[in-house]
Amino acid sequence: MPTIGSPKVGSSSVSTVAEAKNRWLWIATANHVLRARRDKLLGGELEEGDVREYGLADGLESTEGVKRCRSVVSDSAGNIWFSLRRGLSVVNPSQIPENSVPALPHIEAIIADNNTANLDVSVRIPPSPRRITFEDTGLSLAAPGRIRFRYFLEDFDNSWSQPVAAREAVYTKLGPGTYRFRLVASNGEGLWNGPETAIAFNVAPAYYQTYWFRFSCFAVSIALLWAVYQMRVHQLQEQEKKFRDAVETMPALAFVADPKGNRTFMNRGWLEYTGLSREEASGWEKTIHPNDLDRITERLRVSERTGQPLDYEARLRRGSDGVYRWFLIRAVPVRDKRGKIAKWCGAATDIEDRKRAEQLQADLTHASRVNAMGELVASISHELAQPLQMTTAHARASLRWLQRDPPEVTKARKGTERIIEAGALASEIIKRLRSLYKKSPPKQELVAINEVIGEMAGMMRGEAREHGVSIRTDPKDDLPMTVADRVQLQQVLMNLMLNGIEAMKDTGGVLTMKSQLGKDDQIEIAVKDTGPGLPVDKIDPIFDGFFTTKPQGSGMGLAICKSIVESHGGRIWANGDGGRGATFHFTLPAAHAGTNPPVDSA
Repeated sequence: MPTIGSPKVGSSSVSTVAEAKNRWLWIATANHVLRARRDKLLGGELEEGDVREYGLADGLESTEGVKRCRSVVSDSAGNIWFSLRRGLSVVNPSQIPENSVPALPHIEAIIADNNTANLDVSVRIPPSPRRITFEDTGLSLAAPGRIRFRYFLEDFDNSWSQPVAAREAVYTKLGPGTYRFRLVASNGEGLWNGPETAIAFNVAPAYYQTYWFRFSCFAVSIALLWAVYQMRVHQLQEQEKKFRDAVETMPALAFVADPKGNRTFMNRGWLEYTGLSREEASGWEKTIHPNDLDRITERLRVSERTGQPLDYEARLRRGSDGVYRWFLIRAVPVRDKRGKIAKWCGAATDIEDRKRAEQLQADLTHASRVNAMGELVASISHELAQPLQMTTAHARASLRWLQRDPPEVTKARKGTERIIEAGALASEIIKRLRSLYKKSPPKQELVAINEVIGEMAGMMRGEAREHGVSIRTDPKDDLPMTVADRVQLQQVLMNLMLNGIEAMKDTGGVLTMKSQLGKDDQIEIAVKDTGPGLPVDKIDPIFDGFFTTKPQGSGMGLAICKSIVESHGGRIWANGDGGRGATFHFTLPAAHAGTNPPVDSA
């Protein structure tokens, strides 16, 4: 069977169709009896008023059983017969009025949160209503129970509501504003042919929803933002002022330059020193000493190309008197967000006093060395006389051995070797004097002190034998090395040994040299003789310059020894009680493992 779609009954399966004389179709479905306009149904143009449902209220005994084929029949008189389970029902279509009476909708009340509004005046709802109920009714004398309602709230709903039998409409949480509630009703025949009723009302805004409150909040926000902005600007201005004051008063010549090195800012110190105006100060090249300009320009090019901080020393001309003073100039790059150099910030610090101090120190050092050289020159007869005397003594001995018959060539050869050693020592002494005069530092190297003791014992044995003196050594094994000038240590040992030999030249005796490890990692060397000893009252001043206890002495030997030992970080002293023998001690610092001596630049 075909189906029919109606807003009243939905889509139902059609069991029987009968046509009345007025061109209406009577249709029976599973549970409904309908009347529809034939032409509209066949044209597919059915509207609300073109279909009507019939039921118990229209006189039908029941709609149950209207399910069989031929259960709806039209007779010759135009009556429509319905075959039901419990009998027959008949309808005379001619007695059904064609024009239905419309239902009249009416809004009876508006209730907001249990408060009923007065509809006689302009309706005003208090602020922030949680629930608004519209109570309505519809007037229909034919079948009031079949009235349906549709409503629409303007500025809130998007479309009309579905037909409802309920006589109230509920809205919750309406915001402030003006609304219009519209209501329509269908009559007992389901026709929406009645008039529309409407009512306007206003939901009052809460104080925080009013325009003046929002405007006030907006104005306050703007005022606060403006105040914060002004406060921040004031803070930045204060910080800038403090920074500028600090830069202006700092004890340095501060400047700012663009990426190409052009000066864009110079502090007060720079302007006062150079005597230039801010316009003239951009030409900074005129303040650099001509001899420094090329070097500085090259340094600037390198820093601009690599972005590395600038650090150089240059002489800047003082504007008041035209005098050039040394300055240490440092500048660092300031980069933007892309990493490019935006500017250079730098400062120049006066180092003229430091430069003068460095020059004065160099001059004093040179003068000190020249003074020491003068002392050495004053005692050159003492220093060089010893190797020369040794050379002469060995030369005479060698000559005697060669004049014998047969000549003693072996002893003459040994004497010649001693002459060569004494000549080498004299040559080293002269070389050290020359290096001192040339401002060269002492030659530092790792020295084994026992080797130096052995060398000097072998060199001095010939001299000692001539005066009846024997030389003995008592070295301590496994002594650490020391960092020293080997020739200067030889000078110290030679001076002390010659003094001991001279003290025993009339009586003979034994000269003993001993080494051992003392306190605090100090190597201690002792030279002991068996001569007449030292006067107790003359022990302390014997190391002073030009002090001597010998009629032919220069008074420089022990003073030189003291100077050499102390320059190596050691100390020297003597023991004597006026009795037999005297002992001279001196110490040298032991070199730690892995020590590398300074490189000789002479």
